[in-house]
Order: sequence, then C-alpha cells, then structure tokens
Amino acid sequence: MPPASPDFSSSVKLKYVKLGYQYVVDHFLTLLLVPVMVGILIEVVRLGPEEIINLWNSLHFDLIQILCSSFFIIFIATVYFMSKPRCIYLVDYACYKPPVTCRVPFATFMEHSRLILSNNPKSVEFQMRILERSGLGEETCLPPAIHYIPPKPTMEAARGEAEVVIFSAMDSLFKKTGLKPKDIDILIVNCSLFSPTPSLSAMVINKYKLRSNIKSFNLSGMGCSAGLISIDLARDLLQVHPNSNAVVVSTEIITPNYYQGKERAMLLPNCLFRMGGAAILLSNRRSERRRAKYRLVHVVRTHKGADDKAYRCVFEEEDKEGKVGISLSKDLMAIAGEALKSNITTIGPLVLPGSEQLLFLLTLIGRKIFNPKWKPYIPDFKLAFEHFCIHAGGRAVIDELQKNLQLSAEHVEASRMTLHRFGNTSSSSLWYEMSYLEAKGRMKKGDRIWQIAFGSGFKCNSAVWKCNRTIKTPTDGPWEDCIHRYPVHIPEVVKL
Repeated sequence: MPPASPDFSSSVKLKYVKLGYQYVVDHFLTLLLVPVMVGILIEVVRLGPEEIINLWNSLHFDLIQILCSSFFIIFIATVYFMSKPRCIYLVDYACYKPPVTCRVPFATFMEHSRLILSNNPKSVEFQMRILERSGLGEETCLPPAIHYIPPKPTMEAARGEAEVVIFSAMDSLFKKTGLKPKDIDILIVNCSLFSPTPSLSAMVINKYKLRSNIKSFNLSGMGCSAGLISIDLARDLLQVHPNSNAVVVSTEIITPNYYQGKERAMLLPNCLFRMGGAAILLSNRRSERRRAKYRLVHVVRTHKGADDKAYRCVFEEEDKEGKVGISLSKDLMAIAGEALKSNITTIGPLVLPGSEQLLFLLTLIGRKIFNPKWKPYIPDFKLAFEHFCIHAGGRAVIDELQKNLQLSAEHVEASRMTLHRFGNTSSSSLWYEMSYLEAKGRMKKGDRIWQIAFGSGFKCNSAVWKCNRTIKTPTDGPWEDCIHRYPVHIPEVVKL
C-alpha cells in the first residue's frame, strides 16, 4: 500500500489555533478594555446636551483641590522620571581582522603539531580528529609567536599581540564613530588569561593619552563570557554617571596560552581558540539616540561556581610535566546545559510573551500536581527574538543550544559561520556574529537580539538588545572581503 499522505488540514488548523491563543493572551488587557470603553462611549452619546451640561455643573471644584491634585500629579511624575533607569545605547563597535600572514590552514596546523609533538604521535592524531570535527575553516588565525617551531610564548610577544589586536580595534572604533580619546569617560578591558602589569587598560590609556580622571577597569580570569560581564559593568556605571561614554574592549591573547604538552584535555583549546578582539562604544547621552545602532534592554548573569564540578570544568593548571594549560572537562556540555537552564528561567519572564509564560506555568503546575513525568514545556524563544548570537565556543556548543532552544539553521547561522571563519575568539565572538548579521543586511529597526555566552567558573550570561534603526549593509568590517561566500556548507567531518 502506498504511504498515506499527511493530513495538512489538521496541521494548518492547529497552527491557527496556536496563533489565535497567542493573540488572545498577549492582548488580553486590550481585548478586555475595548468593550468597556465602547460601552461608556455609547452611554455618553445617548445623553443629550442638557444632561451633559447638568452633569458637568454637578461637579464642584475649588482652587485648593485643583492645586493639591496638580501638585500630586507633578510629584508622582517627577519621582517616576527620576527613578527610571537611563537608556544605554550601543553607538557602534569594531572587530579586529587579523592579517593574511597569521592564517593557519589545517595542513599548516597539523604540520606544526607533528613537529612540536614528534615524540607523541597519539596526541597529534587526537588533535587531527578534533580539528576534523571542529567546524573551523581554513582562514582562522593564530598570532606570530605560535607560527614558530617551537612556539615562542614570551611576555614581549604576548604584549605585541595585545597591542596589535586592541589598538587596531580601537582605531577602527574611533574612525567609525568620530569619537575622540578625550571623550571616553569609562574604559573596561577584559582578557581572561593574559593579565600583565601594568594592566591592559593602562596600556590603552598610555597609547591614546586618555584623561587622568577616567574610570578604568581590567577584568581577567572570567572566561569567554567576560564580554557580557563588561557590558553589565558598563551599564551599571553609566546609570550613576550621566552624560558619559564607555568603551568596552573584549579580547583573548593566545600567545602565552598555547599548550605544548601531551594531555588531551589541554590540547583541545589549541584546536579551537584563535585571534580576535572587539571594541564597543556605549553611551547614555540622549544626543546619541538617533545614530546609535542598538539599545540595551536586559543583562542576565548566572554563576554556578558553588558547584565543584562546575567550578573545575574549565581549569588552568599544570600537567604532569609542569606545562601550563587549560583543561576542559568531559562534563562541560552537561554543566553548560544546567547553567543555560538557570539563565533561561531568569530571562524568560523578562522577554517571553504572555502566551508562552502561561503555557510554561500551566505545564509546571501540571507536573507538580498531576504527573511528574509530563514532558516540560520549552518556551518558544523565537517569539521573543529575531536574532540569536550564541557564543561560538565550538560546534558542540552551537549544536546543543540549537537543539535545546529548538532553533532553525538560519537562527544559528551567524554562530556557525563565525566559528568557521574566525574560530573561537572567546569573549569577542558575539560581536563577530553581530557583524555577520549586519553584513547580511538582516538588522531591521525594532529587531531583538539575544546574545548568549558561556565562561569558566562556570557562567552563563545573556544580553538582550533592540535594534534602534535599520542598519545599512556596511562596506567595512571583518566580513567585508568574504561575506559573499557565506553561508557555506560545513560537513560533519573534514578529512585531513
């Protein structure tokens, strides 16, 4: 017998039932108030002119009542506007684009691995298997010091990488925004694994001769989610410092952190992490409202460091031979899933429409009272956001979030293509993803963007932005010479 054709009519009916349900719940107050207002209007129309005049005359007002009422209204309005948080605008941002000379094709990476680990062919084979399944492309970049055989991770080389990445991003930001160094009131630099003295923020202040009263901060050791922590810190500072500009610099310096040992858990970062950095201009000035690209809506931070497994799942330590590296635990994805669940629980009520919140609540009550085996309802975050920027930490991270959040291939396209073109650039990867969406011409006025990042500790942080204006396709940026080639098909395994 031929297979029965699917009953499309029932699925279409179910679709319209769901749409109707969402509309009724999301517009419940409107639907409730409209009939009341119509009823009042009909009653007023029924009254004659004399009845309306008599009704007005029956109302007695004296000067004291009018003055007291006016004072009360003005007082309430003043308290409301004074307690209302300031709007934080993202004026613009710039991403560092490494030069062609820093590119590391698969063949080059594997040749260097064979030479550096010539006494340990199993480690070389392990790195090859990871690279084949990593989702990275042939154009990712590593700093010059790593191109030597053996690598030369000196302090001078690390400072050199930091200067090239940070200063290039800052110069691009100044050029795009017209910002002058003297106009920067707050400076925040985050770099997890390279924390020299003087700090990287001091290096920026020295380079651009920033003001002596600038409020500067240097965040280290906070992993790939430090970029959103910096945004949260900048937001808090801008709430208490009116009419100010804040510059956030997010990067990770690879030079001193290239592992040259044999431990497999520590070899993983070598295969995934690459050069990158971004500089972001935030402002609370009303004059920046028109030209700003985005407005910050929410920042939600989740920290699972109280749990020992979560605390140690990304851990910098020495191996048996005394070589320092970053160890990635096998429990990493499970811990990331738990952190994401906690983060979603907090951010859900802030962004989800009422229809999704009601379904989630009813399912939760049903599981608690009737049947604990009921499948938990996963809210449809596609109703809350038009774009998703998932930290490009690796293929497994993107796959897991796409599955758990029930996202389409287009929703995770920016994350996959960023991983393919630039690799895991740590805290700056979210800005390469935003830049990809802009380069594709997808950012429209009113669009909502959800940035999700994971970091050591273990942390899951989210930021929600709203597009302030339709953004024209940029003619510069990290994607300018390759956006026409993307998206590309990324096979499950690239045979080397």
